[in-house]
Amino acid sequence: MLRRTLALEMAYRPGGVLATKLHLKHIATATTEGYAARPGGAQAELLAEVNKHEADRNLTLVLAEFRNYQQGILPAGPGARNLTDFFASIDSTLDTAPADGPKVQRNDRDILNLLSKRADVLHLGPANYCWFTDPSRALCLKLAGTPTATRPMIGMCDSARCPQATHHGVHRPVWAEHAERTKTFLGQLGTTRATEHERLTSDYNRAQRVITEIDDATTPHENEDPI
Repeated sequence: MLRRTLALEMAYRPGGVLATKLHLKHIATATTEGYAARPGGAQAELLAEVNKHEADRNLTLVLAEFRNYQQGILPAGPGARNLTDFFASIDSTLDTAPADGPKVQRNDRDILNLLSKRADVLHLGPANYCWFTDPSRALCLKLAGTPTATRPMIGMCDSARCPQATHHGVHRPVWAEHAERTKTFLGQLGTTRATEHERLTSDYNRAQRVITEIDDATTPHENEDPI
């Protein structure tokens, strides 16, 4: 606390960040900025770079899922209908654009512009995608009692029940591993562990249901009847 107080007092003077770095014997200026809660500088540049990479990654993922939709490979999960309807609206926009028009939406960059708003609300979970379009519908925020939060609590996500969660082919191995481990635990339970057996059985059945839904959804469908 003494070092932090000293950093705060020194860093806001002219040339204070460098003086604080030398006085506290920090190797990197970013460390000094962290001590001093100094806006801008290396930390802000790093955060901006990380945010840019995350935004680019989200756009790439959304574009890939849109291309999957066009090939009849659909999402699964409680939020699948909403996401599929969104992709259908984008696809219809592309189909209705005049072939000789000056603003034909055909290349990836134009499509990315249409997908960008949805990419902005995409959050990655270990076993699902979270499309955080409406905080009031987020199950994790309801469970945590924080309905006005601006980001989902991925660690509390129950993607099998949240209306904003979707499952895709990339998530199948996670659910398959979870089902296999749960099955193993079930086989090791004694006959007296009735409560635990019931809980694990329910968990195993849910995992199997999610796997089945993913398999059904990722089998190519006709876009005329997407769900």
